[in-house]
Amino acid sequence: MPKKFIKRFIPSHQSIKDNKFISLFGTLLHDPNLWQLNRRSASGAFGIGLFYAFWPVPFQMWLAAATAIPLRVNLPLSVATVWLTNPFTMPPIFYGAYIVGTWILGSPTQLFEFQLSWHWVVQSLETIGPAFIVGCAACGIFFGLVGYFGMQLLWRLSITKAWKQRALKRSQRL
Repeated sequence: MPKKFIKRFIPSHQSIKDNKFISLFGTLLHDPNLWQLNRRSASGAFGIGLFYAFWPVPFQMWLAAATAIPLRVNLPLSVATVWLTNPFTMPPIFYGAYIVGTWILGSPTQLFEFQLSWHWVVQSLETIGPAFIVGCAACGIFFGLVGYFGMQLLWRLSITKAWKQRALKRSQRL
């Protein structure tokens, strides 16, 4: 069942409350709906987390939390899902988003070499920036929707499987 699988990986209620960045939300974190794990809250949180995972900003967890709170979806899952993009996965994911952006805009891909300097960032915004931003937005929307509906389907399939197993056990007892 997805509920048991998901519970193994999401942070605990207390670790989220103790996080110095997430604790900025204060008493809003006391809403019990933010900690429930059901089909609606899990699929919404998964969609939100995947949507913000493709945003090229350093405060993705805040954005996911700020969206999860008013939508009353599972907060730990939405924050944890953002970590799909981490320092190891960012380069290929964001390069893929750049390729998607060039495809959407119909512009040719440009060769570039990453440099850790402010000058390179400003220059890149002018050259590869538009395709990168469009690609990140498109990937975020696409994968957020796929995550939402995929989790809905996965949850429904697991419930159906559990019902069938219970019915089989019940029929074997008779």
